[in-house]
Amino acid sequence: MPEKITNIAKNTSYFTLALILQKIISLIYFILIARAIGPADLGKYYFAISFTSIFGIFIDIGQSSILTREIAKRPDQAEKLFSSIFLIKLPLTLLSILAVFSIINFSSYPEITRQLVYLSMFCMALDSFTLTFFAVSRGFHNLKYESISSVIFQLIVFIVVLAALKFNLGLVWLMLSLVLASLYNFIFSFYILKKNWRLKINWRPDKILIKSILLISLPFAVYAIFQRVYMYLDSVLLSLLAGDHQTGIYQIPFKIIFALQFLPLAFVASLFPAMSHYWHNNREQLAITFERAMNYLIIISLPISVGGVILADKIMAIFKNGFNDAILPLQITMAAIIFMFLNFPVGSLLNACDRQKTNTVNMGITLAVSVILNLILIPRYQATGASLTVLFTSLLMFILGMLIVPRITKYDYKKIVIILIKSLLASAIMGVAGYYLKNQVNLILTVILAGLSYFMALYIFKGFDKADVVSIYQSFSKNKV
Repeated sequence: MPEKITNIAKNTSYFTLALILQKIISLIYFILIARAIGPADLGKYYFAISFTSIFGIFIDIGQSSILTREIAKRPDQAEKLFSSIFLIKLPLTLLSILAVFSIINFSSYPEITRQLVYLSMFCMALDSFTLTFFAVSRGFHNLKYESISSVIFQLIVFIVVLAALKFNLGLVWLMLSLVLASLYNFIFSFYILKKNWRLKINWRPDKILIKSILLISLPFAVYAIFQRVYMYLDSVLLSLLAGDHQTGIYQIPFKIIFALQFLPLAFVASLFPAMSHYWHNNREQLAITFERAMNYLIIISLPISVGGVILADKIMAIFKNGFNDAILPLQITMAAIIFMFLNFPVGSLLNACDRQKTNTVNMGITLAVSVILNLILIPRYQATGASLTVLFTSLLMFILGMLIVPRITKYDYKKIVIILIKSLLASAIMGVAGYYLKNQVNLILTVILAGLSYFMALYIFKGFDKADVVSIYQSFSKNKV
């Protein structure tokens, strides 16, 4: 047991550090690309990625999660499980590639956009198999190699992007950076599969096991499809309904929000096993853990949200001319951050407490509303309409989840409301400071000074104290997982 606990702690550390590094690297080369090519070409580039990303989920359909879970339960059956899922993915990959190829060729998109989609399609297939190979490592409680590889992936992209921009090689080479990185990831993950876990592919299908895997993966597949479509459909609809320029404009708030999600992701990496344990062993501690998670993420998300709204114009200055239209979409999307962040502990609670089906239904409802709102708002308000959809649907997902939480655990909602009020007051003070400072000093110094004013105000309002720091450690310490 101590060895297993140590592995969990190491995995969490590897995962968190890798997540932070890859988000930072990814954001840096995104800024470089955006500054160099402008909104219209940026729209073409990210349309190709978004379009193929939607189809990519139909290759995996939740099977990697099943593979990790089943290998963790039955490590002696790892080769049989892996081979079955590998054989399932082969025809799904061919069908997905055929679907992408057919749809993009029957469309009216220009040749450069089609070329970008072809290259991104190659990444889609490679990344799906890489996910399966690393799912085996996860099943054996090892995230070290996946974490290291994810950072190297971003470094490869970064280096090739720098070269492509320096020598003005064009959009195709920018997409080739992803192809090369995906190819590396595929080869490395397959090498780890063979060297560390010594698994081979059994080409004789076990029909009974394959049928069982497909049945088990169905709820995971439905949720994964809903989530992936929800994440990328807005970019595709923007391209269809508003054109490349507006798609490129929208990528600024989308990428910034995506990068910031490492904060709740890293937090939930430790939170989920704790919740699972308390659900079966200590319901009172489950309520306390949920309250603390909500409180901490309110404290983190509110200043980011308020600061992002106030400093949006200064943030856009980083991207040079051509992106001024992204200021309002960025402000709207930053306002949605608090709901995005809080959806992580709510979703984790539902999944940890055997409410996966409810979570899937909530995601399905949110996706349906997202499609309707995008179809209504994008033609009228373009990128701003897509950002409004993000705000409304993030709030909807939060409300749907919170309606279920009282059925799972009797938490003290008053404590959460009190922290919310204190954080709002501290954020208001920070907002005033940020608004004044942004025209007096540079952006980095403004963020630092405004952030200090927030935490000083929150401490004065007794929004946190030394005991809270200790409680974070105790809630997720290895003695309780």
